[in-house]
Amino acid sequence: MNNITIVGAGYVGLSIAVVSSKKYSVIALDIDKDKNKLINKRISPIKDNNINQYLKKIKNNLHATHIKNNAYKKSDIVIICTPTNYNEKTNKFDTKSISMTIRDILNINRKAIIVIKSTIPIGFTEKMKQYFNYKNIIFSPEFLREDNSIEDTLNPTRIIIGSKNKVGKKIGSFFKSLSVNKKCKEIFMDSHEAEAVKLFSNTYLAMRVSFFNELDSYCETNNISALNLINGISSDPRIGNYYNNPSFGYGGYCLPKDTKQLVTNFKNVPNNIIKSVVEANMTRKKFVAKSILNKNPKIVGVYRLAMKKNSTNFRESAIIDVLKIIKKMNNKIKIVIYEPSVKNDTILNFKIEKDLKKFIKLSSIIVANRKYKQIETAKNKIYSRDLFGVN
Repeated sequence: MNNITIVGAGYVGLSIAVVSSKKYSVIALDIDKDKNKLINKRISPIKDNNINQYLKKIKNNLHATHIKNNAYKKSDIVIICTPTNYNEKTNKFDTKSISMTIRDILNINRKAIIVIKSTIPIGFTEKMKQYFNYKNIIFSPEFLREDNSIEDTLNPTRIIIGSKNKVGKKIGSFFKSLSVNKKCKEIFMDSHEAEAVKLFSNTYLAMRVSFFNELDSYCETNNISALNLINGISSDPRIGNYYNNPSFGYGGYCLPKDTKQLVTNFKNVPNNIIKSVVEANMTRKKFVAKSILNKNPKIVGVYRLAMKKNSTNFRESAIIDVLKIIKKMNNKIKIVIYEPSVKNDTILNFKIEKDLKKFIKLSSIIVANRKYKQIETAKNKIYSRDLFGVN
């Protein structure tokens, strides 16, 4: 297993490609030619210092291309890391990119082991095996955190393989070979169980975020210290001091779509908690929007759209929904955004102010999902529920 192909050079795919290229010959396949050029120049197309540092150390073991035949022809393992967005109309993941990729692989190379890293509905892997009449399709969930993808690839909390046969053991050994933590646990199970692990893990994290957000809503409403409550509660080791910093709601690549997909999978199963996680997130956004409007601002300033510090990822960012709710509640209110990563003068029909000093002076209130040093001088204007200064 010396030749590895990674399909999709996003956070997950690029991280695996970079780490695995230290030991294996790796081809990264992506439709974005500009992204491939950057990778081949050893420049990360993603804003991530760790990926950049690792790319610079790689010599000849990693090559990026858009040509499928070159990528698949000699591959021993093909790892699929293409996006699976949640379709609100069908109430399930859009898995076309995966099924089309599997088709392309098998048209070129019917000896490769196909590993799906993209998040998928429960039962999808088995359907692909039957549809393509090919048994060597394995699901192995990823648990990478944005901005920590290299570290999480090198030090995984666990390696889960959706197969119990010899091929599954080979894939487990492959991912174990990437880890510097040789004590990392490998867990082998059926494919539908591995698929469920991914969805339930992220839904639990979303539930935890929602719990502390609702605690914070209670504290803000009753004018008591959320900081004191959270410190007291989190000191219990059974609860733990993590994932407890209030926010405007969970967002990002995984939690919103994974929670919705799990709700769909629970369609014929009685449940209260699972569906309430999705509902709680929207409730929190509405609460934050109302809290902002209750301060009667003339101009609402929004400092950064990304849900995390040091990120340019706006995907499913809670603040965007908060802005839409504010506008729906009061169509006449003015909103201005400071977001240096946006080159245009507007985004989502909201004005972008590129001068930070003008932005601070213009804003009646500065809404910030996470606090930044750059706006400390305007602390009397800031509305944020960030208590600990962490993501």
